[in-house]
Amino acid sequence: MINLLPPEIKRGYGYARRNVALRHWLIVIVISLVGLGVLGTYGLLTLHQSKADSTRQASSLQTKLDKEHLGQTNKLVGEMSDSLKLTVKVLSNEVLFSKLIKQIGAAMPNGAVLTGLTINTSNTAIDLKAGATNYTTATQVQVNLSDPANKIFSKADLVNIDCNNQSNIYPCTVSIRALFGDNSPYLFVNQGNKS
Repeated sequence: MINLLPPEIKRGYGYARRNVALRHWLIVIVISLVGLGVLGTYGLLTLHQSKADSTRQASSLQTKLDKEHLGQTNKLVGEMSDSLKLTVKVLSNEVLFSKLIKQIGAAMPNGAVLTGLTINTSNTAIDLKAGATNYTTATQVQVNLSDPANKIFSKADLVNIDCNNQSNIYPCTVSIRALFGDNSPYLFVNQGNKS
């Protein structure tokens, strides 16, 4: 078919078609913008409602915790923890004397006896006094107590030996300062570590 219309009318029809197409695109864009506006408004309202719900829930939880005295309970737990730490500290310095005296007696050489035992203020050292029949036996007391094979003390130092008391069965008196080791089996806290 041949179009015999004048060129101005042809151009007018072309512009009319373009106007219709632009109108369709404009309607689609307006509908899309309205849809995005509705979605944005719904999102903002939902977000605001969620924030309000969270605030209400946090407030009710705080009220519940206040009613249950959480602060006082935490303070009580802290005090109990401090008491437990103090107990462990005290028990770490406790010496099991029944086992210690038995082991010291076994380590004493023939001709020597334990006559005194004094706890030092540091609770890690003990002052021992022993009686001996002669000077050699008195020195052997210190050697036996410091021997690592006896597993009594980590260190035993001789303080003095006095052999002037002739009226006694044990004329020599020995003074020794002994130090417990970190893993001494005679300290209360090391009782669970024995093999």
